Amino acid sequence: MKVLITGGAGFIGSHLAEKLFKLGYEVRVLDNLSSGSLENLSQIMDEIEFVKGDCKNRWNVLDSIKDVEVVFHLAANPEVRLELCDPETCFRENIYATHVVLEAVRKSDVKVMAFTSSSTVYGDAKLIPTPEDYPPEPISIYGSSKLASESLIMAYAHTYGFRAVIYRLANIVGPKSRHGVVYDFLQKLQRNPSKLEILGDGTQRKSYLYVDDCINAMILGLQKANRQVEVFNVGSEDQITVREIAEIVVGKLGLKNVEFKFTGGVNGGRGWKGDVKNMLLDISKLKSIGWKPNLNSVEAIKRTTEYLMPYCFNLETY
Repeated sequence: MKVLITGGAGFIGSHLAEKLFKLGYEVRVLDNLSSGSLENLSQIMDEIEFVKGDCKNRWNVLDSIKDVEVVFHLAANPEVRLELCDPETCFRENIYATHVVLEAVRKSDVKVMAFTSSSTVYGDAKLIPTPEDYPPEPISIYGSSKLASESLIMAYAHTYGFRAVIYRLANIVGPKSRHGVVYDFLQKLQRNPSKLEILGDGTQRKSYLYVDDCINAMILGLQKANRQVEVFNVGSEDQITVREIAEIVVGKLGLKNVEFKFTGGVNGGRGWKGDVKNMLLDISKLKSIGWKPNLNSVEAIKRTTEYLMPYCFNLETY
């Protein structure tokens, strides 16, 4: 089976490409390399087809989708914070790009489109853990762009007859990650190993999932989905606070007497406007088809920290 992965040179996309190749799929990657890297694909670069192109360019997408049966649409601006992803960027990179891909899908022989959405579509959910049928109410531009993309995919799938699988991802961490809280903390400590700025009040509680568990969930979800449109929550079954993450990172580095400087946050201690302060997904639907995470949030954070440390600074200095 031939698959196309948009954004396949990014963090999650490159892990997905490696796994699918090992499973015997014929893999094609479309990426404009704005946030992804060919280094992420170095282990399989000679075994897959790479196309440098942009999902906002319909000709790039139409060329890439030829002879493809399954499209994994991962290309997007990955930043949740408003100052890193303004509304116009979110619209172009997330919603408009999804529209262009969908237009190509409906004109092709693609049978299934899989899409990486986000837990941010739920906003400040009152029900924790939050199930897939909970009414989404995003509180960030990023979350709204993901929900809008979901809606477009659902409508196209029902209208044009292909199947769609939507994954609402928790915070995914692991090797090759170049944004998010662990990478951010390591970068800050590299600049100043005696003080660590922490956005918010440190009490934000969220679920973190190791990338290998995420990829296994995506592939199993694709194989087991039996409805026209299937939605799966993908996350761990526990939570960890931002302060606890900081303590893990500092501990792994062996640093002593690090001062934690909390910014205080906005709207009750959030890290930024639109930050969901308490997030835990109900993953019983995925578990019912045979998936469960191998690592919990703490283990995922520890393993990610250990992997990223050498990439952030010279450990012999500390």
